[in-house]
Order: sequence, then structure tokens, then C-alpha cells
Amino acid sequence: MRVLYDYHELLAVVENGVTDLAENATEVQINTHREIKKKDKKTLYFIHQGVNDDVFEKVVGATSSKQAWDILMTSFKGPDRVKKVKLKTLRRQYELLQMEASETVTEYTSRILSLTNQMKIYGEEHTEQAKVEKILNNRKRKKIYVFIYN
Repeated sequence: MRVLYDYHELLAVVENGVTDLAENATEVQINTHREIKKKDKKTLYFIHQGVNDDVFEKVVGATSSKQAWDILMTSFKGPDRVKKVKLKTLRRQYELLQMEASETVTEYTSRILSLTNQMKIYGEEHTEQAKVEKILNNRKRKKIYVFIYN
């Protein structure tokens, strides 16, 4: 969703919200505030359209896009303790991940990318080099024994 908001130049409204207008505001400030409020409602509309029915029930009462966004962030990210446990579980799955005998390299790579993308959600990123090393180091290889006689 962040990409959509950034594309429509709405990300600042989501992150900062709409500030109240001063009583002695100039005409320019009033017009700017009106445009920001329009962007806020547009963003709230995008949020409503982009979630399923269960999540919609959580954000339907929000009056601003920032409020709805904050509800989504707390709902899906959870407290720090929960995030740490999920990340620890994902790390363990990543460490134990092995290529199955019947699995293709593409399927194995897809599983690695899926796990690393989930870990990225919780704040841990893996470099491309680390992913490639994981693929190369865990491939099931047939051992070929070479004997050299003198």
C-alpha cells in the first residue's frame, strides 16, 4: 500500500496526518489545507478499498487516513514481543531450510525468497549474496568420489 500512496503523493498525509488550521489563516493556507484534507479522504478511500471485510471492520470507524493506517499497523505488526517471536521462528525455519530431493532449484529459491520476504516485514533483511549462498550451499549434490593412484 505504501507504494500506492507514494505514487499518488499521499504518503506524507498518511504518515503525518492533517494538522488543524490556524484561526488567522491566509487564503493560501486555507486552500492548501483543503487540498490536504482531500488527499486524506482519498487515502482513506484507498485503505477501505484495499482491505478485506474482516480488516475493514477494524478501520471503518477511522475518521482520517492516519488513524486508519495506525490501526492497520498495530493490528498487523503487533507488540514488539510478538514480532520478536515471529522473527525468531522465521530465522529458525530459514536455518533449517533444505532443498528437497524432488524439488527444483526454482522451487527452492522461491521458498527462500518467501521466507526472507516474511523476515523483511519484521525488520530483518538478507543481502542478495546471502540468499545466493544459501541456495548454493544447501543444494543436494551427488557426491562424486575421485581416486588418484600413483
